[in-house]
Amino acid sequence: MTVPRPAVFLDKDGTLLVDVPFNVDPQRMCFAEGVPRALARLAALGAPLIVVSNQAGVALGRFDASRLDAVRGHLGAMFAQCGASLTAVYFCTHHPQGSVAAHAVACDCRKPRPGLLQRAAREHAIDLQRSWMIGDILDDVEAGKRAGCRSVLVCNGNETEWIGGPFRRPDHLVRDLGEAAALVEAAGVPRGVPVAA
Repeated sequence: MTVPRPAVFLDKDGTLLVDVPFNVDPQRMCFAEGVPRALARLAALGAPLIVVSNQAGVALGRFDASRLDAVRGHLGAMFAQCGASLTAVYFCTHHPQGSVAAHAVACDCRKPRPGLLQRAAREHAIDLQRSWMIGDILDDVEAGKRAGCRSVLVCNGNETEWIGGPFRRPDHLVRDLGEAAALVEAAGVPRGVPVAA
């Protein structure tokens, strides 16, 4: 059996990538400033790197869910170019006000709900209590906190509503992903957690 290990969960749009609304064209995917170096730093820690992202464009009829396969694949290639391995990508395609019936539902996976992180924990033997969630809005923070993770808010101007709540207080505020990576590194995320027999 595999011993649960800590992971670093990352929001996609606005945190890793320059935010292009409803984009599923790999050619328009571009890392935000400083992200490649930050990913290389996170990769050196040896913890799984997992992307969790709301993709309401499916529910809203902006694009088909099948388009996300190319996004997932290209994101993995972008990580590899930084010397980082992308363990998994989880998308929530739901929105309660959607126009596509199959995806127009209230769910447990749309951030700020913690379902994407909880699913990743089940499928990749992740210890959520020792993991980190890094994102650019308070919905990311809340998802992480509800899952039991330490949560980091990248203060890059993307959070505009600032709606409070008991799960919406980040453990740390940083200016960019580089500062977040330094923070996780300083906390001493264990390297090379062994696999038990």
